[in-house]
Amino acid sequence: MTTGKLLATQQSDQEMPISSANTGTEQLAAESGEGATLIRVRARHVLILGGLTALGPLSTDMYLPSLPTVSHDLGATMSQTQITLTACILGLALGQVISGPISDALGRRRPLLIGIAVYALTSLLCIAAPSIGALAVLRFLQGVAGAAGLVIALAIARDLYSGLTLARSISLLMTVNFLAPIVAPVLGSQLIVFTSWHGIFISQALIGIVFLLAVTFGLSETLEASRRQSGGITTLLSAFRGLLTDRHFVGYALSSSFAFSAGIVYISVSPFILQNIYGLSPQIFGFLFGINALGLTIMSQVSAKLIGRVSPQRLLTWGIAAIALAGATLLLVVLSGTNLFGVLLSFFVITASLGFIAPNATALALANTTARTAGSASALLGVLQFSIGAVVAPLVGIGGTTTAVPMAGVIAGFGIATLITFIVFCRPARAK
Repeated sequence: MTTGKLLATQQSDQEMPISSANTGTEQLAAESGEGATLIRVRARHVLILGGLTALGPLSTDMYLPSLPTVSHDLGATMSQTQITLTACILGLALGQVISGPISDALGRRRPLLIGIAVYALTSLLCIAAPSIGALAVLRFLQGVAGAAGLVIALAIARDLYSGLTLARSISLLMTVNFLAPIVAPVLGSQLIVFTSWHGIFISQALIGIVFLLAVTFGLSETLEASRRQSGGITTLLSAFRGLLTDRHFVGYALSSSFAFSAGIVYISVSPFILQNIYGLSPQIFGFLFGINALGLTIMSQVSAKLIGRVSPQRLLTWGIAAIALAGATLLLVVLSGTNLFGVLLSFFVITASLGFIAPNATALALANTTARTAGSASALLGVLQFSIGAVVAPLVGIGGTTTAVPMAGVIAGFGIATLITFIVFCRPARAK
């Protein structure tokens, strides 16, 4: 088994209890050992696990360029059409709460295979949706199933790696994850040229089948029976309670969630803003969206390279400062007029900053968890990241397509909330 080939020290450090006095940075360093070198992260793990975490962006971003077309074909308003996107995001959030704890109790492999199989099936069923309401329901189910890939992939990474190697592995996984927003909108915008929005869901079904085969033949079980969670709902609630009472876990989770929510508002509202207000075509929008995602991917790769020389805490600080500043700038630019360059530049910085925020906040939050609670911790991170933005995005859409002020105001608010949360909850503990 793959786990058996890891460092002997990993078995013990994965069972260390959560400590509210630990910021996560100390835990990452302690697990690596004094003066230890980083363990090589296997390419197979990066490709498969990174691809699984990309099911979320593939499910949402590939769909973005077709939103106006779906609205027209199904006779729905902009806000109603956005609900199909929100339904998928909420499904991704709820599905993580289901899949994460199940994987802690039953192992990673079986729940993962079932989730991916259902994802492929529901993607095909979306093709036959007769109304916007039916499509929203199917998209919700698609998100619930696809969430298994997101949450269990991170739990597997926690099974396989520890210390600073865990931080680097998550940065590498998210580099693959962030390639999805580059490819997905471009692919989606081209598909609707040659086919209809139905072709997008056919492509998502095929992607699901590819990952089903990849997990079947390329990934073994990483959580042995002796390290699985037992005790049913009581133990599960106890694990959640322990995580929610850890100040630093909550701080890292909320910081990344507010930043992620700014990104969700951007991806759900920007297609209408850039196409309806600024007159961009779906193809140009897809290209610009890909450019922003490329910036995010590059920053994630830079973060992975800097791990070991710069602490994850400092990298996270840089990312949070950037998103807060860019969010405020976006609001000022929108209020001052229709400066497309200023809007696009702000979008780029906001998106790119997530390359520093997402992997480092995730690694720091997971650093204090054990193998038995890694799935539950990953689930809590995921549900916070997806649910906050998913609830807010349709409300922003109510403001209509004639002004970008509601979108800019909400993104700026999330940027400031990210900064405040980080300062309040994630500061290092004082030495006694």
